[in-house]
Amino acid sequence: MGILDTLFGRTKPVRPDLDQLFGVPSAALTLEAAAGFRPTGLGSVCFASVEGGAFDEVERQVRALLDADTERGGVPVEASKDSYGYSWLLARHTPDELPELVNDLHAVNSELEAHGFGPQLLCSLVGFRDTDGRRPLALVYLYKRGTFYPFAPMPGGGEKRDNPLELEVNAMLGNDLRLEKDLTRWFPVWGAPGL
Repeated sequence: MGILDTLFGRTKPVRPDLDQLFGVPSAALTLEAAAGFRPTGLGSVCFASVEGGAFDEVERQVRALLDADTERGGVPVEASKDSYGYSWLLARHTPDELPELVNDLHAVNSELEAHGFGPQLLCSLVGFRDTDGRRPLALVYLYKRGTFYPFAPMPGGGEKRDNPLELEVNAMLGNDLRLEKDLTRWFPVWGAPGL
């Protein structure tokens, strides 16, 4: 970082650290013990699609990698696009297979990054529900920031967030995950697969 960057308040971008995803199982234990939230077994990766054969081939390889266990009873990965045009890959596991789910999310991110499509990666999320199964929660990993934040939509639909719950979860997980300090970066992911 140079002197002009300091004078003009520019900061050096944080490098993505995909290994931060492996902290999610530890955070899940904290969430269950402190707040009664359990993993749903659902997780997804969001990325901006790119037109062209090279990207299509990498996306096909990623889907094949995640679908490799379908012959042994695994559920195939689901691809979708949201209303903003972003692509999502949804991985499904049983709730007690959180480490396997995290491995899948890490594999998708790593594969896209290794083929030069890291700039297209936006976020990954892991879904949770409270013990009653009514309140959803997601731990969202921001690829470009290398940080996590909680996202808790209010139950019952609509686009309202449970901000007190998000702040409570954020305070709980400070020892488990690298959390996003800039609250303006806690973007809503309405209707995200896996939530």
